Amino acid sequence: MLEYNSLKRNERKLIALTGLTSAEFESLLPAFARVYRRRYPPHRTRTGQLRQRRNGGGRKARLDTIEQKLLFILVYQKAYPLQELLGTVFRLSQSRTNRWIHQLLPVLRGALAGLGVLPERNPRQFARRERRRAEPLDFIIDGTERRRQRPKNAEKQAAHYSGKKKAHSDKNVVVVSATTRRVGYLSQTYAGKTHDKKIADGEGIAYPRGARLHKDTGFQGYEPPGCATCQPKKSRAAAN
Repeated sequence: MLEYNSLKRNERKLIALTGLTSAEFESLLPAFARVYRRRYPPHRTRTGQLRQRRNGGGRKARLDTIEQKLLFILVYQKAYPLQELLGTVFRLSQSRTNRWIHQLLPVLRGALAGLGVLPERNPRQFARRERRRAEPLDFIIDGTERRRQRPKNAEKQAAHYSGKKKAHSDKNVVVVSATTRRVGYLSQTYAGKTHDKKIADGEGIAYPRGARLHKDTGFQGYEPPGCATCQPKKSRAAAN
């Protein structure tokens, strides 16, 4: 069984499974614990009823500590494994794995929101939010793809098939701070075949005036108003 107490001694493995260092995990843990206690107070059951017996009675839970709960949901978010596989790793049945995922996702979202690190989803609010942070207005825009199950519908299969990944995928565009590596903006989700620039044009992201935006060839011709763009050029040697 995957356990945080042993995993935290292996920094490389912890980052590979959760995307966080041990210091980042520990800084997120108190906020996660606060939201969990608020959402699931110990004197009530999961359905909100008053407990008839002391909390902790009955069969011992596999995710018995707040560290295990956070580890479980971070592994799910980072690796996005099948529920059967995730359950095997944490010694849970598939049905219990499904319940824990639905239970802990809102807790993780609440913890990240409380720490102020959730990316902006409203493109019109991005400029205002970034100005309030008082950080250098230096950003990187890029498209990200994640594999998904092959759709059964032939039309959806064609839309979600990504030639770049040679697989069916979903795509998002992210805007990241070049200084702090913080994801400041996350677009809506699109079919994997959708071009990066088409997504960015459709989102209509409002950038802070005077910002500098680094982009790759996937955003060729993307010139949002109010900010300077920078696109690296291939050398002749690389082109040949």
